[in-house]
Amino acid sequence: MRRPADAPPVTLVRPVCGIDNLGEITLRSTFHLDYPDYEIIFCVAQARDPAIPLIERLIAAYPKRRAKLLIGDDRISDNPKLNNCVKGWEAAAHEWIVLADSNVLMPPDYLTRLLARWDSGTGLVCSPPAGSHPDNFWAGVECAILNTYQARWQYTADTLGLGYAQGKSMLWRRDILERAGGIRALGCEAAEDAAATKIIRAQGLQVKLADAPFTQPLGRRTAMEVWRRQARWAQLRRSSFPLTFAPEIFSTALVTLISVAAFASAAAWPVAACVAAAGILLYGAEMFLARRAGWPLSPAYPLYALTRDVMLPAWWLNGWLGSGFEWRGNAMTNVVAREAQG
Repeated sequence: MRRPADAPPVTLVRPVCGIDNLGEITLRSTFHLDYPDYEIIFCVAQARDPAIPLIERLIAAYPKRRAKLLIGDDRISDNPKLNNCVKGWEAAAHEWIVLADSNVLMPPDYLTRLLARWDSGTGLVCSPPAGSHPDNFWAGVECAILNTYQARWQYTADTLGLGYAQGKSMLWRRDILERAGGIRALGCEAAEDAAATKIIRAQGLQVKLADAPFTQPLGRRTAMEVWRRQARWAQLRRSSFPLTFAPEIFSTALVTLISVAAFASAAAWPVAACVAAAGILLYGAEMFLARRAGWPLSPAYPLYALTRDVMLPAWWLNGWLGSGFEWRGNAMTNVVAREAQG
């Protein structure tokens, strides 16, 4: 994608907590952007964080890039990532600011693609993650969650003009967030992207998505890691948007397969054959989408997708019944209860 001739200077804020799988690759990508004027601010909450030596080595390795590391924790909310970002936002030299998670792998045209989606009716540009580099079964399952399920539905909403924020990558124009009270206003919800969605819609503006998701290398995943991450996100979605969270149960292919089985049984058709045909159509379409999008695809994909769809109802129930979780060593409790109390 060609960079606009009047490309504005951008501040890129990356909150870091520990070292993610393939973390050096994702953090190093920050220094390889094909963009004329941008500064990099890495934010770490604790002076003992193991990522600090890596960040310092990277900054030293690219002396021509304007980059710095800020250490400290501003406790403005229950959200540890947001607290970590405050100092970076306040130190940003430019009006255009990107908040990007440390595990996002940035292509050279990362900033150009975010800015290309901005127009007069835009208040925020985001991108969901696309899972990549899966090294085991559960990483394959997470790819099936992130790519052919979550990204598919989020881009559908964006196409319909109902875009919502995703905290992995968020391009802000400073004055838009400042009108709502600045970065501290993102603490009004348990998740900063939920708060961002409400702030932008309240101003009569739209949240838009980048032309395609930016990748998140997964490496190896355990079943518990996948469970906890999805359970956390389910609780956060239910807390912030209960009316849109409620019908999520119908978005899983498992509901479709059960419905096909019930219809086939009532019509005295061969149930197994009907369910198999429906599964081939559903998962075949997902595999076609993954191939067209360039996402990881293996012969085991139907098993990954089926595992995802069996687990989705459990995550949905956890969204309604759960009341807290742990995020990178930070306990976050009463997420749902707090919403109920208004």
